[in-house]
Amino acid sequence: MDAPSPPAPSPAQQRKPSFPVAVVLREYLRRYRRERELPVTYARLRHFAESAPLTDTAGRPTLWETVVYDQIEMESLQEGLKKIYAILRVDGDLSVMRHLYVDRIDFCAFGNSTPFRIRIVNAYNDNADYFYVKRADASRIYGLELEHVLSPNRMNYLTCGATLVEEHVAGIPGDMFIARGLGGRDLRPIRLAKELVKFNERCFVRLLGDMRAYNFVVVVTPDFEDAQVRIRAMDFDQQSYEGRLNFYRPQFFKDNGPLALFCVKHLRLETALQYQREEQVLMLQRAAVSEERLRLLLAAMSADALAPDAHLHELRAELAEHYKRDAYLRCDSMGALVRENLESIRQHIATSPLDGTAPGE
Repeated sequence: MDAPSPPAPSPAQQRKPSFPVAVVLREYLRRYRRERELPVTYARLRHFAESAPLTDTAGRPTLWETVVYDQIEMESLQEGLKKIYAILRVDGDLSVMRHLYVDRIDFCAFGNSTPFRIRIVNAYNDNADYFYVKRADASRIYGLELEHVLSPNRMNYLTCGATLVEEHVAGIPGDMFIARGLGGRDLRPIRLAKELVKFNERCFVRLLGDMRAYNFVVVVTPDFEDAQVRIRAMDFDQQSYEGRLNFYRPQFFKDNGPLALFCVKHLRLETALQYQREEQVLMLQRAAVSEERLRLLLAAMSADALAPDAHLHELRAELAEHYKRDAYLRCDSMGALVRENLESIRQHIATSPLDGTAPGE
């Protein structure tokens, strides 16, 4: 974990272009009931009348603004947004959600997806939940779907034309978790370090980039003995776009430096390789369970141009060197590289004992 950090992204990298949803991907989304008719679109939400900066509970400014619509439009939006929430949660059955109301609509101009965040509140007990309405970007959709298929996390989202709706991923933002001192007394260091290794491997194999601390959350679950921990990605804009290999390895980002040092401190190399192998095996098992779904997903992804040719050529050359497999040099899409990554770890597991080396070493 002592390789150099990737340089900070340029403004152009931060504003990765949004890729349209192609016909093949749209067919995939319909097949698995992701594509639905929705009463409110992203374009409609953009027509707000005014906005005001939103502060956090400590009164500090955030990147969000609360937006306001004219009264007639607001009443219609509230009903439509409640219906979307019902589709997300209970397949559209509003009869069990009549006590909910839209408390606030926030907008964030920062980042690639410039999302709206909808705050839904239960009128009986004031419990709040959130969901997001964004511009549909093929990169992000592939990222969400790969997370759903290859990770232990289920992703709940919908598309409708040029609109993408995502449920909130609950957890402690990674940068906040680091600032608090990497957990508390109930969190065993080895469990956290193990999850960091597994998260790093998942991102690398499925080519999810830019997992800086503010792009993932830490979920701590109390257990009968101490607490369990899981790290979950919450930003999928940089799925298979950049050409640099280490852009897909969270351990090498400067923001994540304290986490990398934490792993070095608490894990022996042999143990880290064990946890890496465990996650590789689990990914292959998940891929086998969803074999047909993954095949169709990667076929759609392979037909899409999700990155400039220069990025594709750079990444496939680095992956070929990393895994010592010339097959990468014949890949002509980012989807093909993800498929080849899975094949690389499958072959490595089939032919190599856990002897202190990782794939490519």
